[in-house]
Amino acid sequence: MTSSATGAGAAVSRADPLIPLAVVLGVAVVMSTVLTVGIGAVHVPPGTALAIVREALSPTGEVANWTRGQQHIILDLRIPRALLGAMVGAGLGIVGAVLQSITRNPLADPYLFGVSSGAAVGAVAVILYTGAFLGALTLPLAAFAGALVSMAAVFVLARENGGFGTERLVLTGVAVHFVLMAATNVLIFNASDRGAEGAIFWMMGSFGNARWNILAGPLVALILGAAWVMHRARDLDALSLGDEGAHTLGVSVRNLRLEMFAATALMTGVFVAASGAVGFIGLIIPHCARWVVGARMRRTVPIAGLMGAIFAVWVDAASRWLMAPRELPLGVMTAAIGGLFFVVVLKRQRNL
Repeated sequence: MTSSATGAGAAVSRADPLIPLAVVLGVAVVMSTVLTVGIGAVHVPPGTALAIVREALSPTGEVANWTRGQQHIILDLRIPRALLGAMVGAGLGIVGAVLQSITRNPLADPYLFGVSSGAAVGAVAVILYTGAFLGALTLPLAAFAGALVSMAAVFVLARENGGFGTERLVLTGVAVHFVLMAATNVLIFNASDRGAEGAIFWMMGSFGNARWNILAGPLVALILGAAWVMHRARDLDALSLGDEGAHTLGVSVRNLRLEMFAATALMTGVFVAASGAVGFIGLIIPHCARWVVGARMRRTVPIAGLMGAIFAVWVDAASRWLMAPRELPLGVMTAAIGGLFFVVVLKRQRNL
């Protein structure tokens, strides 16, 4: 009896706190989504929002105590928006964690390879000049095509002696970013004032274009990308020993980096195509995750994803509420929070 109790106590002491933490954060993601769908220019009480969702999932035929307008706002606008925000936030958090690991650069973020600027060229061209010739999918498809072109340009230009050096990839990405941003600015400069305003707003990031028919792409990118990163988590952890240390453990460092660069660039392209360039999420969320669970990728990746989802959903809600009925661009909100975050980090390091 005593030995069995001792064994049970030891098992409890060895229990991984990651699982309960992930469960708590997962519940927080769901609760955040539910609580924020009523926030915006048209306020819908949480109880009403829940009743609308419950009726949509399981119709009872009872007399509704909400208007058709409220039902449309919740089901067709706010819920897709919250889901897109959660997926983009989770994805950018994971991508940022991976890039900071493989470059060993704490300031690496998902827009390292000019993906956001390539997407901006495609999106701005559609907004200003071609119009939605493919319906609601025109803008995200054009943005994703631009992201793919910029990513391909970076990899072609960075190739040297049959391989890709980390520093060369990063510098090439910076160069391509500035060239494409110059092209985007030329397009905006030659546009009408109204068109330029819409293009600039998209470039600052927003989940406002979210509709049910564009959620499949970000969802697939998030699931496949997260699964692949978790599959390679042990090899990514080996990079913390340095390239030589990773080689001694049997890791092909060059192939791993190239593989992760390509995967994260594709993921970022999908997310940027759906929401514009939402900055700082992929930069600050991985740091928060590492503070909580440490630097091992198998722990950092899921926590960074969940934290990123919560952060994005609440920042989006704040952007709708602060200047209602007008909406602040997400980029303004995330930049302000990101700047304050780094001030706190610098002060904390100075006090250590």
